[in-house]
Amino acid sequence: MPTDASALDLILRADPALIAIVRLSLFVSLSAVAFAALVGIPLGALIALTRFPARTTTVVVLNALMGLPPVVVGLLVYLMLSRSGPLGDLGILFTPAAMVMAQAILVLPIIAALARQTIEDLWTEYRDELSAMNVGPARRIATLIVDGRFSLVTALLAGFGRAAAEVGAVIIVGGNIDGFTRTMTTAVALETSKGDLPLAIGLGLVLIAIVFVVNALAWAIRRAGERFAG
Repeated sequence: MPTDASALDLILRADPALIAIVRLSLFVSLSAVAFAALVGIPLGALIALTRFPARTTTVVVLNALMGLPPVVVGLLVYLMLSRSGPLGDLGILFTPAAMVMAQAILVLPIIAALARQTIEDLWTEYRDELSAMNVGPARRIATLIVDGRFSLVTALLAGFGRAAAEVGAVIIVGGNIDGFTRTMTTAVALETSKGDLPLAIGLGLVLIAIVFVVNALAWAIRRAGERFAG
């Protein structure tokens, strides 16, 4: 049977190994985005609405961190979670929790930077109205986050796309353990090196489909936001 037909067959019959890998990948990436959003959106809003001496430098650094090398993040998380590291007592190295931590660190700057730009644009538009209504800082942030929810969801989807396609950091902190910490990207790398092309291609097709779905959702949400604003 041709390799591509075998790969398609694995998907159509919901091969248990393939499904387990996809399920773990989605769990890790979605969890990482959720944790990053809890920190990144308020952080981005705070930077957007606060004026302090090092603000410009902070914005530049935040934007630069969007391009963090995954292997460097993986190494840092590994050092923190190793037995001699400051978080070694947690005992989560080579577990999905360590993978979530690494991906969250990678995604956090992306969400924070995009949230900052979104909130700053909205603040420029609504500054006079909110100031005239004497809205406090906390309510100001909450109001702008709610108003910019469509753009912020797009930022979350961008973060998810980065997390789902990441391989370097999760291999370092997860170990690529079969049935426990093996994700789509790490499995594709491993199975290709082993010559098991049907599984590698099958996982690659699923990953491409997820990327297309994420981009379609981002486009649909952006259009919905434009219609809502109009």
